[in-house]
Order: sequence, then structure tokens, then C-alpha cells
Amino acid sequence: QVHLQESGGGLAQTGGSLRLSCAFSGRILDDWHVGWFRQAPTKEREFVAALIWSRGRTYYADSVNNRFAISRDNVQNTFYLQMNRLKPEDTAVYYCAVRTGATWSAGSWGQGTQVAVSS
Repeated sequence: QVHLQESGGGLAQTGGSLRLSCAFSGRILDDWHVGWFRQAPTKEREFVAALIWSRGRTYYADSVNNRFAISRDNVQNTFYLQMNRLKPEDTAVYYCAVRTGATWSAGSWGQGTQVAVSS
């Protein structure tokens, strides 16, 4: 079982930046994926970005590609989401997650951190 804890959310202005962190306890296996999702008010939770732990290969939702970057620190047992050129539509609760099998929903999730972007 992997336990996750997000930090780094807050308020930013349009065009600004924030960095989210997800600290985990336990061991992440090489072929697992770690990632970020978000849920805005009245909307479904959506995928944002992910990284394959062993290879470091990343993939992104179209809406954040070239603005957000996911990265990891194996020593600190942490992965990150660097969010640049923020837009009001990025406002949401952001969740980090680990996919241990075929689906994200069956993996481990953090409690979420609020990001608000003012126009």
C-alpha cells in the first residue's frame, strides 16, 4: 500500500506558476505510473499528467501540454507537478495518484490540494 500526500496548492494569478508536490510512503514499483488528476466544481475528475516510474516517460492531457511538467525525485520519494502559464480554467482540486494495475481508480490516491487561478 502506497500512501500519498499532496502539498503546494494555493492561489495564483493568470499567467503565474505553482508547483505541487506528492510525497509518498511505501515502494513504487518500476512499471507503475504516478500522476496527477484534477476536479473542478461540477465537473468530473480528469487526467492531467503522468509518468512511468522506471523510465521517466511522461504523458499529458492536451489542455496542459507544454504548460505543465511532471517530474520525480527517487531519493525524496516525491513527485511533482510544475504548473506554468496558469489559466482560470486550471482552478480545481488536484489529486496525485499511483496506478498499480490496469486502472487508476484501483490504485492509491491522495486527499487533494486546492488550486485557484484568478483572472
